[in-house]
Amino acid sequence: MTKKLMAFGLIATVLLMFSLNAFSQEQEFKYVGAKKCKMCHSSKKSGEAYPIWEKSKHAQAYATLASDEAKTIGKKMGIDDPQKSDKCLKCHVTGFGKPAKIFEASFSIEEGVECEACHGPGSEYKSMKIMKEIYAGKVDGAKYGLVKPTKEVCVGCHNEESPTFKEFDFAAAAKVIAHPIPKE
Repeated sequence: MTKKLMAFGLIATVLLMFSLNAFSQEQEFKYVGAKKCKMCHSSKKSGEAYPIWEKSKHAQAYATLASDEAKTIGKKMGIDDPQKSDKCLKCHVTGFGKPAKIFEASFSIEEGVECEACHGPGSEYKSMKIMKEIYAGKVDGAKYGLVKPTKEVCVGCHNEESPTFKEFDFAAAAKVIAHPIPKE
């Protein structure tokens, strides 16, 4: 009887582990918007990530679609309004095509290609406690939705599909938007 009880307990433990793992894998991280990042990532101590992004072309990606140049390019492609075209929005706004339920009220497409386009939806890793644990190496940021940007992330948009594509040099581009956290 004891062996059966132990076997039952082992099976129940394994099933519980599988169900908890499945639950954690189903978790949807939500987009919160760059202004949520700004709260902690504006100072020199934090690498001035927000001010660097704010001055970048990424921050202007959505607004650019309202320019005369974008409208001219759009017309050639049969697009009436680039700010409403899936062909343009897929690379000019963060999270394009994702379900509406994973965007918090603080998120705005007007922010263009913001922090979460490169680093993943921030709903879970945005807290100071979690960020400190990530930087200290106590937790894996991926568990909280944090993405480490790679060339593959960038070439999702910086590719020949773009009507304004120019050869993409990942190393050079990464230097332009770099915002490392200084060592203390």
